Amino acid sequence: MTADPSPPGRLPEPPTRPTLTREYLAVVALALIDAHGLRKFSMRKLGTAVGFDPMAVYRYYDDQEALFDGVAEALFTEIGVDTLPWDGPWQELAREYCMRLRDILLRHPHAVQVFATRPVRSPASIDTGVKMVTKLHADGIPSADALRIARCLREFTIGHALAIAVTKLGAERRSRKPRPDTPDYNLLAEAADATALDDHFEMGLTAILRGFQHSAG
Repeated sequence: MTADPSPPGRLPEPPTRPTLTREYLAVVALALIDAHGLRKFSMRKLGTAVGFDPMAVYRYYDDQEALFDGVAEALFTEIGVDTLPWDGPWQELAREYCMRLRDILLRHPHAVQVFATRPVRSPASIDTGVKMVTKLHADGIPSADALRIARCLREFTIGHALAIAVTKLGAERRSRKPRPDTPDYNLLAEAADATALDDHFEMGLTAILRGFQHSAG
């Protein structure tokens, strides 16, 4: 075994048994991506970070794309779907799911691209999808429309998180905002100063849910 000379801080605790697990590797990969960015991540660095031969990772994941599937599943696990308000109105359930997903993705801005570019097909994700469609169907929404609603909400949430993450990871450094005492300080600049970077998510989510409620109605 080899030791990583500069591992990221606060790695997740390893499993108690002496062998690695797919879940642990995915969580450590996410920690590495958080610490160093997606471009600097590699399977070899993951193997070194967990203190095993770098090739040991390939015993659990065929390649990096398969590992990134596991990272997306690890992100989904953070939602805590079992504690969502399943007994309340479907709009409340959908709102809470989207809010949690948005918050989780923005806690891991380097990993948003991983989540956004692959379907999550873990048993927990599939079970959640079934439960959501069943919930909407029980409220009188045809199952096909229920799936369309779920897809729209997921795409809106992930798209928002991706846009915010890209901005926070570097776009702000390239922007040149005009100062209030200059001729270029127009109404758009004034509005930008009066708003936060991501304070429009709940407004958009509310409008979408109201629209769905009206159309399902």
